[in-house]
Amino acid sequence: MPELPDVEGFRKVLESCAKGRVVRHVDVRDPGVLHGVTARRLSDALEGQRFTAPERHGKWLLARTGGPTLMFHFGMTGQLLCAHPDDTAEPHDRVLFTLARDRQLRYRDQRKLQGLWLADDESEVARVLGRLGPDALAVDRENFEAALAAHPRGSIKTVLTDQTVLAGLGNLLADEILWRASLPPSSPARDLSEADRRRLYTHMRRTLHSAIPTGRVPPRDSWLTGHRDDPAPVCPRCGSPLRRARMAGRGTVWCPRCQQ
Repeated sequence: MPELPDVEGFRKVLESCAKGRVVRHVDVRDPGVLHGVTARRLSDALEGQRFTAPERHGKWLLARTGGPTLMFHFGMTGQLLCAHPDDTAEPHDRVLFTLARDRQLRYRDQRKLQGLWLADDESEVARVLGRLGPDALAVDRENFEAALAAHPRGSIKTVLTDQTVLAGLGNLLADEILWRASLPPSSPARDLSEADRRRLYTHMRRTLHSAIPTGRVPPRDSWLTGHRDDPAPVCPRCGSPLRRARMAGRGTVWCPRCQQ
């Protein structure tokens, strides 16, 4: 599932492909990815508009124009790609935006669990994003600790992946950050000490800044992520066998020695 580093990568694709370019044509090949807007209304609203600097909040990507805002959520399999209009479309290319100067922005999604929204103004943007917590990359330490303190119930893994607490962290990132911070994923959030919260924030920032240039949560050998899918996974830090369980419906991996 795309997490914050993936969506930040899509933001860069959108910026390099579309910023400053006029939308010449919108081709909705599958209206099943549209939410609250018809294919005709999407085309009418965007054709002739010029994309400006895009923004990201958590796992949401905002394609700004001089008028309406196109909003993307990538679900589990969504992608954003830049192509030439003459390139053959793939079967899962759901919406194609043909732009000036021979560029085409493509929303590709196999499972179609989320998709595209259209916001006419800032109040509509705020309505769609209204329940989200602060962005995990942009939040400062004080507001990070305040967000955790405001949601003391549940395990720390559950709290970190709750988008109303903190926007952008998913399953892989939460496991990686907790492993780096030496915190068990099942620890009650209310039991974290001030030192725990500060360490958690520090490792969240370091993990995000390391992952973002790759456009994904990278499966490096030195990362927990690089071993979680091994047949007999071991901790890259201490060599102990990793454990697996389901927490709040999510597959969770941790080191019982490093994360006591």
